[in-house]
Amino acid sequence: MKPIVLITAGDPLGIGPEVTVKSLKNPLVQRACLPVVIGEPTSLVRAGFSDKLARLIAIDASAPLPDKPVPSFAGGETSYKAVELGIKLALKTKSPLVTAPINKQSWALYGVPYTGHTELLRERAGKEGLMMFVSGNLRCGLVTEHFAIADLPRLLTKERIVESAIHFNRALKQLGIKSPHIAVCALNPHASDNGKFGTEENEIILPAVKALRRHRIKADGPLPADALWLAHAAGKYDGLLCMYHDQALLGLKLAAKKPIVHITAGLKFLRVSPTHGTAFDISGQNIANPSSMTDALLFAAARAKPPKIF
Repeated sequence: MKPIVLITAGDPLGIGPEVTVKSLKNPLVQRACLPVVIGEPTSLVRAGFSDKLARLIAIDASAPLPDKPVPSFAGGETSYKAVELGIKLALKTKSPLVTAPINKQSWALYGVPYTGHTELLRERAGKEGLMMFVSGNLRCGLVTEHFAIADLPRLLTKERIVESAIHFNRALKQLGIKSPHIAVCALNPHASDNGKFGTEENEIILPAVKALRRHRIKADGPLPADALWLAHAAGKYDGLLCMYHDQALLGLKLAAKKPIVHITAGLKFLRVSPTHGTAFDISGQNIANPSSMTDALLFAAARAKPPKIF
């Protein structure tokens, strides 16, 4: 029997409904899973949804949706409630959850206390959630995520790096890599050149790498991120552990030859998402590229366990 894959359609005013429907129309997706979509029904039908594509759990708004694709109370309400229900069903059924993009401002307008999916998922489904990205044989995990660059020296600790690396190593094993070889990125240019451009490498990152080796995790570093992306693309490492968001995403988006899939590793179920946002500027024009959403669905379906009916 095909596995169930739960899908939240994202902000109804963004491209989430469009890329969801386009992906559901892909024969590969239909052959791979039994999709269950959770979202605002009007936006999905407008994007071409029909009950032949998937089971729909409708989330209705208590206030009218705006006529234009902008951040809104109604968009925040429906997208947040969809994710809440998706988490509950994923916990109950152990089915993977694929989340189309939400708008953080819309969530704030609705009064959501979380800045995004990851923070909510950590609270409801396991505080060990690690943000990581996969594109073919390219894989990277983040030690810190959505923080200001100025806050990094305060946020980076030996304990945080070790914990992130342990979760990353476990996630790589779950992807089928028996003995992952991880490269740990430096924070400063040229890995600080032995302290000339900062102290984080010698005082924080290097001790963390030594601790990882004591955990029997094969880790090298700290190494300059620019050279590491070239080495990883050439197959030298199974994954890169990056210190901050753009250190991971800039290299990945330049090196990736296939669509990028975002994973929150370490939860009580598999959560996957595309790597784009709501793209209000092109919403409603039927020009959004569904490839990242399609890959997210196929990735989730390939790793799903036998379904539990709800």
